[in-house]
Amino acid sequence: MDAFYASVEQRDHPELRGKPVAVGGNSRRGVLATASYEARKYGVKSAMPTSMALSLCPDLIVIQSNGKAYQEASQVIRSIFYEYTDWVEPLSLDEAFLDVTFCDVAGRSATLIAAEIKKRIKEETALTASAGVSYNKFLAKVASDYKKPDGLFVIPPENALAFLEELPIGKFFGVGKVSAQRFSTMGVKNGKDLKALSRENLVSCFGKAGAYYYDIVRGIDNREVIPFRESKSFGAECTFETDIFEVTDIESRFVAIAERAWRRVNKQNVEGRTITIKIKFYDFEIFSRSKTFDHFIEDKEMFIFEAVQLLQKEYPLQKKVRLLGVTLSNFNEESLEPVQSILKF
Repeated sequence: MDAFYASVEQRDHPELRGKPVAVGGNSRRGVLATASYEARKYGVKSAMPTSMALSLCPDLIVIQSNGKAYQEASQVIRSIFYEYTDWVEPLSLDEAFLDVTFCDVAGRSATLIAAEIKKRIKEETALTASAGVSYNKFLAKVASDYKKPDGLFVIPPENALAFLEELPIGKFFGVGKVSAQRFSTMGVKNGKDLKALSRENLVSCFGKAGAYYYDIVRGIDNREVIPFRESKSFGAECTFETDIFEVTDIESRFVAIAERAWRRVNKQNVEGRTITIKIKFYDFEIFSRSKTFDHFIEDKEMFIFEAVQLLQKEYPLQKKVRLLGVTLSNFNEESLEPVQSILKF
């Protein structure tokens, strides 16, 4: 995701859009978690002391972290990932590796899948993501940072070595500030310079990391994507570009969201007993309502009917609606399968 925390704040607070915003410690001794792209133009970046950031950008707006909002956005994004592949390895709330080798959608092209996921994230969260596509984790990570923000960059196998030779050493994933400075003293400015060093030389200088550097500059990274998912619910939600109020508009959009939610439930082959609806109003007040049944919800028609019933019980809504969502939870444990068993090779 692009400047994730700051972007969520700018999405949820329109008055912050187009302004330099940072999220983190708002005391002068605090440290920033992230900064908007408007702030980055001044040199403000993550892990920077707030006092330094304010000296670089006196107009910087520093906001305390709102973990709940970031977690909610992350859950929506991850639920989109799982519509395409079960091989998802989260790195943080705003980043993950996806192995789409066995994905059957979007013509089986990783590039088309990445483009479609980016589009879906934008539509469902009003946030932008950058994607990197390649044949291993290291190259995909480098590619994801190469065209930020809102980027999509592909490194095919036949271009990888030439690309890496031209890549500045500081852009190599896994080369931190200290290592980059050490490489600089060694006269290593880019991948071509790095490739000229022997494995023995690199290991003697950097220990185990040296062997990693030797491999990655040659496009070698055999680490697998390690899937991890502990989902307590499956569903969907949507933040609207403009607030809505008319009942017919609310219900038609809600049904479309419920249908998307059911596709995710159905894909996971689970049965649940609890339906939860969520409404976020124009003033950011969040309302939720749940209903637990004495039987498992087994088909789409029942799921949508009961979800709409929950929504209708709250009529008339007194305020315009910014977001609608619905989830199914309280699963039948016997219906939960290990991630690997869902894959079709």
